[in-house]
Amino acid sequence: MKRTVLAPAKLNLFLDITGQRSDGYHLVNMVMQAVSLYDEVTVSVEEDMEGIRIECSDSDIPCDESNTAYKAVKAFFDAIQQPVSGVWIRIKKRIPSQAGLAGGSTDAAAVLYALNDMLSAEMTMAELADIAEKIGADVPFCLYGGTMTAEGIGTILSPLPDMPESYIVIVKPEVKVSTAEAYRLSDAAGYARLRNPDKVISGICNGSLEDIARGLYNKFEAIVPVPEIQDIKARLRTEGALNACMTGSGSAVFGLFDDRHTAELCAAHLEEQYEQVFVVSPLTEGVSFH
Repeated sequence: MKRTVLAPAKLNLFLDITGQRSDGYHLVNMVMQAVSLYDEVTVSVEEDMEGIRIECSDSDIPCDESNTAYKAVKAFFDAIQQPVSGVWIRIKKRIPSQAGLAGGSTDAAAVLYALNDMLSAEMTMAELADIAEKIGADVPFCLYGGTMTAEGIGTILSPLPDMPESYIVIVKPEVKVSTAEAYRLSDAAGYARLRNPDKVISGICNGSLEDIARGLYNKFEAIVPVPEIQDIKARLRTEGALNACMTGSGSAVFGLFDDRHTAELCAAHLEEQYEQVFVVSPLTEGVSFH
């Protein structure tokens, strides 16, 4: 018995860090968007196998207990109060890692989604999201997808209207950013609120891509010392993007376009310098069966 799930990447249209809880988790104010860049996650329940087995097309991704997909299996079986039966997970990676695109979180969401169906657990999305929160702060959003605000540690989600039709060019430079180090630098910088997401939210609600573009913001950009990110943003704007922004703690950068041809031409030019360039569109859902 197996299921194959498409697990989409996420972008942060707005990201601010507003504080830190006593348990170390950071408080955030975000607008998140699922996009059409997918990992493909195949989950099998094997009667003649014990434990959890993970295979990944990217040899840099650990396939042990530290993998979020592994954690998702454990969390799911804990929730249904059953011992882990043989679960075999095969991940075809297309979402770059250490990019701020939630590649690990969306794989975990895909595992929860598949197991719920295969084992006839009949959990609601809200119940799956409760499990997802124990795995990682982005995992609940990856289940739901679409367009949402996220507050608290990123797990208090509120749906927004669908983002207007647009084309997004994502560029992932070779430089990698440690999320833990990015948050450490954020702590040192303090939590003054310099921006709010009102412009992005009103743009989404009013269907104005121009307002969304004007409101793009990521606090990490001013904190993470990666000059290449600013260079890519400038290049995207020169090539016709309405605006550009880093996503998550980086290092991926995206540009927002209102015209497919312009976006594809921009991507073709950037591919001359960068290996990982993608043209994507906003999605109205999260993980889904292939």
